[in-house]
Amino acid sequence: MQYRTLGGSALSVSEICLGTMTWGEQNSEAEAHEQLDYARSRGVNFIDAAEMYPVPPRGETQGRTEAILGAWLRKQPRDRVIVATKITGPGRGFAWVRGGALTIDRRAVREAVDGSLKRLQTDYIDLYQIHWPDRYVPAFGKLAYDPSEERATVPILEQLQAFDEVIKAGKVRYLGLSNETPWGVCEFVRLARENGLPRAVCTQNAYNLLNRVFEAGLAEVHRHLDLPLLAYSPLAFGHLSGKYLNGEKPEGARLTRFPVFGPRYGKVNVPAATAAYAELAKSLGMRPATLALAFVRSRWFTASTIIGATTMAQLEENIASAAVELDANALAAIEEIHLRYPSPAW
Repeated sequence: MQYRTLGGSALSVSEICLGTMTWGEQNSEAEAHEQLDYARSRGVNFIDAAEMYPVPPRGETQGRTEAILGAWLRKQPRDRVIVATKITGPGRGFAWVRGGALTIDRRAVREAVDGSLKRLQTDYIDLYQIHWPDRYVPAFGKLAYDPSEERATVPILEQLQAFDEVIKAGKVRYLGLSNETPWGVCEFVRLARENGLPRAVCTQNAYNLLNRVFEAGLAEVHRHLDLPLLAYSPLAFGHLSGKYLNGEKPEGARLTRFPVFGPRYGKVNVPAATAAYAELAKSLGMRPATLALAFVRSRWFTASTIIGATTMAQLEENIASAAVELDANALAAIEEIHLRYPSPAW
């Protein structure tokens, strides 16, 4: 396992990060702890959660994921594990999270941090991320910006001041962004620099063979501002594992159980692109998931690739992908498919 430092921080994270959003819904606490023990044995030191997890989000389950992680974390040497979690943003109707008070202001940040610390059974959070912007942005399968969708928002300067308070209190070490845009990243960095406030050290955005939108603007921003990518959905909600090929709906699979997540990956060219990548993987003598994960990990802007698994077999395969390096011919073949089907699941 290789390790990479998040921009301007003291956080050296494994290039594979263990995602947790199935814990408490598709995975039990015992299964989650088995995943954690195995991942740590393979050198994974980075775990990503969120206060709204597990998914799909429901009032009955909200917070279970952090609680499951906390039950494991309290038995570990705390300084050996880098724990990331996220504050839920407004605009998505999650009335059960902190009573629906989801604007990113001082009160919300304090409440969210304290709630996560309690569930995680720890005194500090290594990386605290804004799950999605307080302001309107096109996200989660939407691409075009529509000014008519703009809503009232907490100014970014005020958000940074709120995070400054919890960092100075020792509850949070570093700030991260998620589902951000080039403008948003630049504003967070500019205002932090001009006002002596905490500077974000990374951005967690979707990135995979079916969605390479990050490359169009954010890659340049992150190159010049030193904010590497934490890539989520590297397997495109399981599509790039090949399990949904030819219209298959495996029993127990996420999109079989929760079709609400389907639209982003139900776009017209997704099946053809997925099939092409699966065929390429076969020709290279590897499984589709291995190809997809190795590609994301190979990008110069990726600090860590966030994997999620519901079975140990999936987890073992995903972590093993860290040993796979794609050669120039494989990368060229990927680009040829990308030219035919550019980011079909943006």
